[in-house]
Amino acid sequence: MAEIVILDGVRTPFVKAGTAAKGLTAQELGRQVLVSLFRKVPVPPAEVDEVILGCVAQPIDATNVARVAAINAGLPLSIPAYTVQRNCSSSMQAVSNAIQMIESGRAEVVVAGGTESLSNAPLIYNPEFTEFFNRLSKAKTLPQRLAVFASFRLGMLNPRIGILEGLTDPTCGMIMGQTAELLARELGITRIQQDDFALASHRKAATAVSRGRFGREIAPLYAPPGFEAIEADNGIRDEATARPLGDLHPVFDRHHGTVTAGNSSQITDGAAALIITTRDRAAAWGIKPLARIVGDAYAGLEPRRMGLGPVVSTAKLLARTGRRMSDFGVVEINAAFAAQVLACLRFFDSDRLSSDRLGLPKAPGPVNPAMLNVNGGAIALGHPVGSTGARLLLTLAHELKERNVESGLATLCVGGGQGAAFALERTAWTQ
Repeated sequence: MAEIVILDGVRTPFVKAGTAAKGLTAQELGRQVLVSLFRKVPVPPAEVDEVILGCVAQPIDATNVARVAAINAGLPLSIPAYTVQRNCSSSMQAVSNAIQMIESGRAEVVVAGGTESLSNAPLIYNPEFTEFFNRLSKAKTLPQRLAVFASFRLGMLNPRIGILEGLTDPTCGMIMGQTAELLARELGITRIQQDDFALASHRKAATAVSRGRFGREIAPLYAPPGFEAIEADNGIRDEATARPLGDLHPVFDRHHGTVTAGNSSQITDGAAALIITTRDRAAAWGIKPLARIVGDAYAGLEPRRMGLGPVVSTAKLLARTGRRMSDFGVVEINAAFAAQVLACLRFFDSDRLSSDRLGLPKAPGPVNPAMLNVNGGAIALGHPVGSTGARLLLTLAHELKERNVESGLATLCVGGGQGAAFALERTAWTQ
């Protein structure tokens, strides 16, 4: 079977929602990242077989956002494109789909990634206001219209907030932050531990910025009104601004909770794109790939404890690939919440917890804290849900080279009670 590789990739800066990139739609973020990808990588766009992008809050005016982004980026119209949605792992799913297409012989070069503009998550009319408009549209005479207007109540203006409903699991009724609170209570993870984890994430990210680490993966965004370049992630706090994390109030359980905006991932805009192909095709172009994809895995668990998704998906990945946790020199676990990552670390290292609560035969194995999220995680960098998975893979691939280690793990929890995990490898023929 062909050896499948990440040839190269690029991401936009991850920008806090409602700030510098708020004027950019998901399709425009996708367009810009695709343009930047082909400026960076000397691959003829006409040789691409498919474009696959993940997106969670898919825009109503670009329902197949991948196709819209690809056309607007100037890619040949003959290249088909489609959009996938697996909540936080949507862009990892895009990569998995690319792998499957290549393994089946249906493609050889696929652009896979994701795009997300949470700034533009919609407000939706509630059912009462929707029905009001429906009745108004059917009113034919002036008395009928006046009767409809007389039924108007101010409460009809209360919107359904798309981002809140999208982050709420419909099967268990819990918003994602509440699932983190549940894990914190069950495992006794304290507010101090969560804030310390968050502070460390900002410190590591700030250090990475100071040494130019993200310059290898970030391409600028250009946003209205002035279209000046946005060149860096804007959610990273320096030491002084990160320390007041302890002053923030809990968000999801205001009286007894420990999960705050400061120890949770940021709501963010951003996009990422990777070229997935074979080792032989890369050699034909004379390009050394970033990394080889060893394998991927997805697993399900109870939606109320969706934050443990990295544990079950990694266990499945290890069984599938024959690897052990000790084989991974670098580990990226998406930090949706500090409590969630801290809970995962306990399960990774505990046969009892993994067996009793997740039904695993044994724990996957301990994670070396020194090798975890070495450049900071989503608490500092942000979490544009449709593109985070591709960002994890891109960051991990570069870090294998940075640290001269052979293999690494990228994993994340997925709303709805799932997890996703990828193993990457750096060999003599990769960069």
